[in-house]
Amino acid sequence: MSCMSGFGGTTQGELSEGLARLKSEHPPLRAQMEGLYDLTQKINQENEIEENFNKLIQKVIEFKNDLEPHSEREEGVLFPMMGVYIGTTSGPIAVMEYEHDQAKTNIAAFLDQAEAGESSPQEKKKLAELIQNAYFILTDHFSKEENVLFPMAERMLSDEEKAELLRVFKK
Repeated sequence: MSCMSGFGGTTQGELSEGLARLKSEHPPLRAQMEGLYDLTQKINQENEIEENFNKLIQKVIEFKNDLEPHSEREEGVLFPMMGVYIGTTSGPIAVMEYEHDQAKTNIAAFLDQAEAGESSPQEKKKLAELIQNAYFILTDHFSKEENVLFPMAERMLSDEEKAELLRVFKK
């Protein structure tokens, strides 16, 4: 398997296989997020709140299960690799980790409260706002990763590090 970065400089669109794989996980996650956001809008429109809210709980659980391995690959492998060069306590990595935490906190708060039991229609609308918050955070976050972080990693990481990234992702 050849690595595009072996061809010298890379343009914006060329990512090594490991980074390209991370980026390719965004479109299906984005599609799920759009579905979640649409459900939150339906809950706000008063009709069939109960049915849409129950659907939202199920879809949030599915999304969380799909999002977790993606974030683990970033937090456990990519961010520490990049952190060697640019640090992790401030700057891009700190921002990315903060946004992960914010989105996860919103999702967890929604699930904790939604699964706790009966809530009024007003409370359900309030809870749906937590998912809207996660949607806005992650939409912006994915854009930053695709346009700034992944290209930065492509320029910064050595061929050996990129190969290691791919090796870990394939496990």
